Amino acid sequence: MSVDLTGGLPIAREYMFAEPPKEPGMREGVNMWVWDDRGEIGFPRFAVEALAPDWDTHEIASTFAFPSGRVLRHWARGPKHPVAGPDGLATVFGAGPLRFECVEPYRRYKASFKGWAVDTTFQALLNGAADYPRVDLEYEIDAEMAVPPWVSGATSSEAKTLLSSSKEGDYVGGERFEQLFRAKGRIRIAGVDRTFTGGGLRIRRQGVRKLEGFWGHAWQSGLFPSGRGFGYCAYPPRADGKPTYNEGFLFLGDGELIPARVVEAPWMTRFQNRGEDVSFVLESKLGRTRIEGQSALGAPVPGFPIPFCQWTARYRWDGEEGYGMMERSNMPENVEKPR
Repeated sequence: MSVDLTGGLPIAREYMFAEPPKEPGMREGVNMWVWDDRGEIGFPRFAVEALAPDWDTHEIASTFAFPSGRVLRHWARGPKHPVAGPDGLATVFGAGPLRFECVEPYRRYKASFKGWAVDTTFQALLNGAADYPRVDLEYEIDAEMAVPPWVSGATSSEAKTLLSSSKEGDYVGGERFEQLFRAKGRIRIAGVDRTFTGGGLRIRRQGVRKLEGFWGHAWQSGLFPSGRGFGYCAYPPRADGKPTYNEGFLFLGDGELIPARVVEAPWMTRFQNRGEDVSFVLESKLGRTRIEGQSALGAPVPGFPIPFCQWTARYRWDGEEGYGMMERSNMPENVEKPR
């Protein structure tokens, strides 16, 4: 068997809006998570997001974290970049210091950043500290896709129905897919260079997204040296007992994604930078697959309506170890207050 890295999706899904959309609230985003093979550095999400009608400036989010708890972060707004790539197609998406380029649809992406970041810590962000020194930050990422794209709603008929007919669809926010990749990178922090190899997850979204009433989620994805991978996203059980969004996949290194759903999830109950058990169980045609997990480095997201945090995590599947991403949130009454 072989791997169809397009997953059967049309090439056009990779292109950015060539012209600003007219629908208020329409959003376009390119997000990446990146981790190294050693668990020493990680990017718990860097992204550019555009929101109509203000299409001249875009939101920029860039977070870089260490196991020690140190966090470098650049959150700002910046002028948009022209979307036309070298061939004239809408393959570039960027703002201010951050730029993404689709070099080959579903196969290769590049990202680069040249600017500054505040130099803070996991604990300082929890405590709401406001006075951060700045450091110069640059990075370049070359991403080679390794797994077919996972389209939200495409691997579960129940998930597809929920996304098209309930508020869970508002939270996902339109057409969305994600794709695991292998990464090579260069980082310069305050003039000091280092290179790394690792992996990452790329997310593309176009649509209207509304988060009013959002009550939490668990989202984990990872890639192993053998080529196996996984991903899922689920919302905690609803108070009214009705079904809610729960969808995922397993990938065995070849062929297609295997649809799955999480049956044991590590819902967020505390803010812990590293060392938390975040193991989970996915159910699929393979039966029940347990993947052990431990948080490795993270960054809380202050200002979100509910407790919210992003991590790089270390995973183990049948003895094979690798790294991946994790993002979780929960209602305040379910999360221990930071100390």
